[in-house]
Amino acid sequence: MNITVLLGGFSAERDVSLASGLRMAEALRTRGHAVTCVDPAEGPLSRDREAAHLAAGVGTRPPSLEQLGKLGGGAGSIPPALAEWRDVKGADVVLLALHGGQGEDGTVQALLDLAGVRYTGSGHLGSALAMDKHLSKVLFRAADVGTADWLMAPTPAETAGGNGAPRRSRERFAEEVEHRLGLPVVVKPSKQGSTVGLTVVKELAQLGPALDLAFRYDDEVMVEQFVAGRELTVGVLGDQALPVLEIIPKNEIYDYEAKYTPGMAEEKVAELGDGARARLEEQALRAFRALKLRGCARIDFRMDELGNVYCLEANTLPGMTALSLIPQAAAAAGILFPELCERIVQLAGRG
Repeated sequence: MNITVLLGGFSAERDVSLASGLRMAEALRTRGHAVTCVDPAEGPLSRDREAAHLAAGVGTRPPSLEQLGKLGGGAGSIPPALAEWRDVKGADVVLLALHGGQGEDGTVQALLDLAGVRYTGSGHLGSALAMDKHLSKVLFRAADVGTADWLMAPTPAETAGGNGAPRRSRERFAEEVEHRLGLPVVVKPSKQGSTVGLTVVKELAQLGPALDLAFRYDDEVMVEQFVAGRELTVGVLGDQALPVLEIIPKNEIYDYEAKYTPGMAEEKVAELGDGARARLEEQALRAFRALKLRGCARIDFRMDELGNVYCLEANTLPGMTALSLIPQAAAAAGILFPELCERIVQLAGRG
C-alpha cells in the first residue's frame, strides 16, 4: 500500500508531530508499505531529513511562536489545490500525524475530503468538535459524560470594547470565576493540545497573566474548575476501549515537559475495581460517539477522591512517540506498535 504521512506542520505541537509521524512511518515500512513523509512546512522529506528530525527529538518546551513564524504557515499554508498535490493525491491512504492547528481542527480533513482521499482519524466535523474544548464539553453534558464546570474568558476585543463587542472587564470576570468555579482553576487555550499555554491558577492575582499567556495561542480561552485526583486516560481504537492508563507526573500537572521528557512521569495500567474501569470505558466510548469520532482517539479524565469521573478532552490525533499513551495502552492489550499503526491505517475512511 502507498501511504503518505502528513507530519510536522506549523502548530506549537510540531516537534511532537514529527516524532510521532516518523515513528509510525518506520513501523509501517516494516509491514511492507511504501511510505512517503510530507511536512506542510518543508514538503516531502528525504530519508536524510527524516533522520535529522528523528535525531532532534522532542524538546522539553514547545517551539516558540517566533520559531513557528519563521516556518510560514497561516492562511494558505496548506496547498488549496490538494487534488494536485502529487504525494497526497497518489496515496492509497494519508496517515495524519499532525497535532494541533490546521492538522487537527478539521481543515486538512476537509481538504482531503475534497480531494477524495482516504485518511486516518476522524472526519472534518468530529475533528473540529473535539479541537474546540468548549463545544466538546457542551456535547459531553448533552451525552451524559461527566465534565468539570467551566467559563469562557472575555476576549481582548471584549475587554477593550472594540469591534462592536460589549465590554467585559477582567475584574468582573475574575469575580465570576471565584464565585462560580472557585479556586484553583485551569486556564487554557480552547483549541490547543499538549498543555501548550496552560496554567493552573491558585490565586486570583495569577488569573490575568494566565489569560494573557493562553491568548497568545488561541482566540478563545477556557477557565475550568480544577479537579484534584487521579489522571486517567482511555484510548479508543475503532469501537474498542483500550486498557485504562494512569499518569503520575513528577510536575504538578501532566504538562509538556512531563509528557515528552523520559522519567518525568510514570504511566501504568490503572489499578481500578471492575465497576470503576467499566464506568471509565463507557464514558470514553460515549464521549467518542458524542463528538462523531472515528479511527483512533484518546479520551482524558480526572477521577476525584470520591470516584467521580470528569472528562477533560478528546484527542483525535494522539501522540505516537515512544513516550506516548496510546502505544502504551495498545501494548497492554497485546497490540505491538507496528500492528497498532496497521490497524489505524485499516480504519481510514473518507468524510
